Amino acid sequence: MTTAVTTAPPVATPAVSGRRRRPAGRRIGSLLAGAAAIVVFLASVFPVYWMVNTSFQPNGQVRGSQLHFWPDDFTTENYTNVIFESARAPFLPALANSLAVTLITVAVSLVFAFLAALAVTRFRFRSRAAFIITILIIQMIPAEAMIISIFRLMDGWHLLNTIVGLSAVYGATVLPFTIWTLRGFVNGVPVELEEAAMIDGLSRSRAFWQITFPLLAPGLVATGVFGFIQAWNEFVFALVLNPRPEAMTLPVWLRTFLDPNGGINWAELMAGSTLVAIPVVVFFLIVQGRMTSGLVAGAVKG
Repeated sequence: MTTAVTTAPPVATPAVSGRRRRPAGRRIGSLLAGAAAIVVFLASVFPVYWMVNTSFQPNGQVRGSQLHFWPDDFTTENYTNVIFESARAPFLPALANSLAVTLITVAVSLVFAFLAALAVTRFRFRSRAAFIITILIIQMIPAEAMIISIFRLMDGWHLLNTIVGLSAVYGATVLPFTIWTLRGFVNGVPVELEEAAMIDGLSRSRAFWQITFPLLAPGLVATGVFGFIQAWNEFVFALVLNPRPEAMTLPVWLRTFLDPNGGINWAELMAGSTLVAIPVVVFFLIVQGRMTSGLVAGAVKG
């Protein structure tokens, strides 16, 4: 008696080759994406590098026809002249003015925007939808379109060439965006977390500060970074409202390097621009570690 021996059918070759081609396609896509990312990175970083590189070169070398991708004749004289030269508006008072205006703007806008975002998200009132729509409409209006009315208002209140007046204007321009941004963060935190904490015995205020507020910390930091950058780099309002040398901010102070006769010292101008950019970089390095911290802080513990 004989037994039939059955053999398994061979594996289809086209299916295997098809499975082998897909990883190769993904690798090519990854390489192309990486190359595009490198190009975008270099295009973003090169202007900053060129500014810093120019600031360490003599002005005669900068105005020459030959490009220098590295400061061959390295010098720090440009920074010394920018900080201590008395021929133009002083640097240190402008730095102090910018720091004061920016910090006041960030603090005030975060406080009011946080309270407004809580009111819009956590409470239901009759004019809630109208308030949200008004915020969107205000964001669509260019701030420069209101510069004449703002100037007359600040002049009537005797707040021209003052830190308080400029901070109030900056806070008003930053506030709509900060409210809208924080509204999204507050809306992303479930209210059930507070209710669960209240069931466990916490009061409403303690439940908010111990449970909800730590979860909103990254949103506050991210919004504060935006407000800091916008207030630090603003030029038009500072030029119109604080034109005096003792009251000007750093963006207006950079304007003093422009010579109407065309004799611009580009090396010193790049040194001044580098000094203006350093506080923003330092501020971001300080807070960037806290932008993602607190995402799970205050969650329900087992």
